[in-house]
Amino acid sequence: MTLRQNISTSISRLAVSAVLLVAALSAHGQGKLFAIAKDSVPLLNGFAVSFDVAGPVVLALSDYGEYEAAVRLNLHNQYFPIVEVGYGMAEHDDEVTSMYYKTEAPYFRVGCDLNLLKNKHSANRLYAGVRYAFTYYKVDISRPTFQDPVWGWDTGFSVSGDQCNQHWAEVVLGLDTRLWGPLHLGWSVRYKLRLAHKDSSAGNTWYVPGYGKYGDTRIGANFNVIIDI
Repeated sequence: MTLRQNISTSISRLAVSAVLLVAALSAHGQGKLFAIAKDSVPLLNGFAVSFDVAGPVVLALSDYGEYEAAVRLNLHNQYFPIVEVGYGMAEHDDEVTSMYYKTEAPYFRVGCDLNLLKNKHSANRLYAGVRYAFTYYKVDISRPTFQDPVWGWDTGFSVSGDQCNQHWAEVVLGLDTRLWGPLHLGWSVRYKLRLAHKDSSAGNTWYVPGYGKYGDTRIGANFNVIIDI
């Protein structure tokens, strides 16, 4: 199956999962969970911009991290379409394998959050959502030359600017709380599932921008400063 077919199939599965999530939440609340006086709340009820502060902290304390911002529409205080854009980077020396990794690239996510609280007029929100995310990045991977103790040949190598990509889905559960006026703080936990990918010719990449350390699945978290507009 081609990469395009893989992505198309994965997007279809993600769309079905989103529909099932909404249906399950509706059934659980017996139709009352999403009750809202829509005549008192406009369809387009503003938007918000947010900035993740966890990624820069991780970058300052380790050898990888991200800068990320988002724009989120407010529809009836119930549905929140969102676009997230970030820039991830890593530079890592593995003490065990002596492998060196370096990469940096933008990444993008698009999706929608659903307000789970009954009171849609509340300034605080509990939400669940889904995302489709992707990144195209280049990676440098190298290992110093040293002689194999058994066979006697040189084992060093170097790959520079190898083209890679990854597409993944995220299921998000989060909380926004008003701090003062239009200023909110938000926390979210994300379950990330890799959908399709192209690795370096030298093997797995140690870090994928926006996704985190390499793997099929990964749990992530964000801490956002949010401004309602």
